[in-house]
Amino acid sequence: MTWAAVWMRLGRRFLPFSDAVSTELPLGRLLRLSLFQVSVGMATVLLVGTLNRVMIVELSVSASLVAVMVSLPLVFAPFRALLGFRSDHHRSALGWKRVPYIWFGTLLQFGGFAIMPFALLVLSGTGTNGPVWAGQLGAALAFLMVGAGLQTTQTAGLALATDLAPPDTRPSVVAMMYVALLVGTVASAFVFSALLQDYSPKRLIQVIQGAAVLTVVLNVIALWKQEARNPAATRSDTPRPAFGEAFRAFLQRTGATRFLVAVGLGTAAFTMQDVVLEPYGGEILGLGVGDTSALSALLAGGALAGFVVAARMLVHGADPYRVAAYGALAGLPAFVLVSLSAPFESAGLFRIGIGLVGFGGGLFAVGTLTVAMGLDEGRASGLALGAWGAVQATAAGLGIAAGGIIRDGVGSLAAAGQLGPTMAGPAVGYGAVYQIEILLLFATLVAIGPLVRHARTLRLQSSRFGLSELPG
Repeated sequence: MTWAAVWMRLGRRFLPFSDAVSTELPLGRLLRLSLFQVSVGMATVLLVGTLNRVMIVELSVSASLVAVMVSLPLVFAPFRALLGFRSDHHRSALGWKRVPYIWFGTLLQFGGFAIMPFALLVLSGTGTNGPVWAGQLGAALAFLMVGAGLQTTQTAGLALATDLAPPDTRPSVVAMMYVALLVGTVASAFVFSALLQDYSPKRLIQVIQGAAVLTVVLNVIALWKQEARNPAATRSDTPRPAFGEAFRAFLQRTGATRFLVAVGLGTAAFTMQDVVLEPYGGEILGLGVGDTSALSALLAGGALAGFVVAARMLVHGADPYRVAAYGALAGLPAFVLVSLSAPFESAGLFRIGIGLVGFGGGLFAVGTLTVAMGLDEGRASGLALGAWGAVQATAAGLGIAAGGIIRDGVGSLAAAGQLGPTMAGPAVGYGAVYQIEILLLFATLVAIGPLVRHARTLRLQSSRFGLSELPG
């Protein structure tokens, strides 16, 4: 046996996601395809993290207006099912279904980023010309364009990955796509932080427009020669069902509605704590800025471990519904530990809990996306993935908003003494968020439990009994 053969055997056994590679989707092509997730992670960090801080601190924009602007990209989240459906049945003389949606989504992102810095400068009054309302209108348009492009690119890109990946490698492909998203998010956060360390309006323009150019470069590399042209499948006279009829038929599939409910509940449960994570560590446990910033890395590390474990489980035949349920189960002790860290004044418990939150969220995300990739058995993967993405993105946005509102509301009541003397500390508002997340995880398990049993029943019914199953 040659050294190359030995290395390949070791790689397939020990290297993460090496089993995602197939004859149809070799390693180089798979890595290129995952670049669209890197651009999505970069855009998300820029919108939700970097610009959020810059607008409030450096540009002195009101926090309420910033919150509205940052939430605008979620307006397009419910339309992901429609976008996926249209990419399933796209009519084109070029013979492509997914590529046009990835391309026009990229153009929308580029256009939004191109006008965004100037609109923000006018909005803050930094610009020398233009009324403030023009800045508000321009900023709203920029955030909407980036949000629409981001949702379109990710939906069509995941559908393309489903088309290209053989069914037996899809779990590993799903996990690798999540890792690419995580890499794009973490790397972009560090890069944007370094570039904007010495803030100036000129530097803001350079960073945002640099992100616009990099988005186009990454997405063009990602889609280059990925989808084979098939003009026969995209002819103008090809019959296309109505979206309403197709979506109703999708929901009538066994367990589809219950699955989407579980996705919404679980996603909200894991994302409500995002907005209170670092404030809890600083205000309640007395952690410094550097320590609280490291919590995001700890959460990401837990998620990465969840991706790897989920991929290994799914490749070895685990039921994806069960993997998602394991993720919800892991979240229960995680939030209990986070809640107990305040009365015990233990930063160690808090860090362990946050790591488990990331791990459970990773299991849940990979499990549910794997279900979505196979839910329509290749006939309308764009519709299934779009429905999953619409519920997931909407639930994440609502969960984050609800986390902040609940923390402030309950915290104000506790500070005013309206909850009694035993619930008057600053940790009460945070604790309410974590308790609600635990309840949501229980609701997620209730929703997903029958699906686990149903999936097992289908596997038993589909198995054939032959001579090989006889004893002896």
